[in-house]
Amino acid sequence: MRTILSAACTALALTWVPAKAAEVPIVTGEQWTTSSEAVKKAYLVGLANMVQVEMAYYGRNQPTDAQSFVPRLSKGMQGQSLDSVRQGVDGWYAANPAGLKRPVLDIIWFEMAVPGLQKK
Repeated sequence: MRTILSAACTALALTWVPAKAAEVPIVTGEQWTTSSEAVKKAYLVGLANMVQVEMAYYGRNQPTDAQSFVPRLSKGMQGQSLDSVRQGVDGWYAANPAGLKRPVLDIIWFEMAVPGLQKK
């Protein structure tokens, strides 16, 4: 059933959203640093929801590390709140103004989640 549902969702997504990978917007520090606190929080809520949906979808049969970064992201970010992540990203861009072209998700992964995994 999961396979059929997944295939149906993929087919619908491909039908409704014919975007190429190059057309998918990537949020960088340029957008992040000019966004309001509410917009930043909305971005993080969207990211958190994506993680929760994937974790719920797989249930006890979590994908391997080679198949998805989501379980590792979830583990590495344990103990973080939306505000602590927002402050962490804000702080990184403030300390690294030359890095404004670096994607926000890159900051969250390499500067927060990976170090969080190493503490576990």
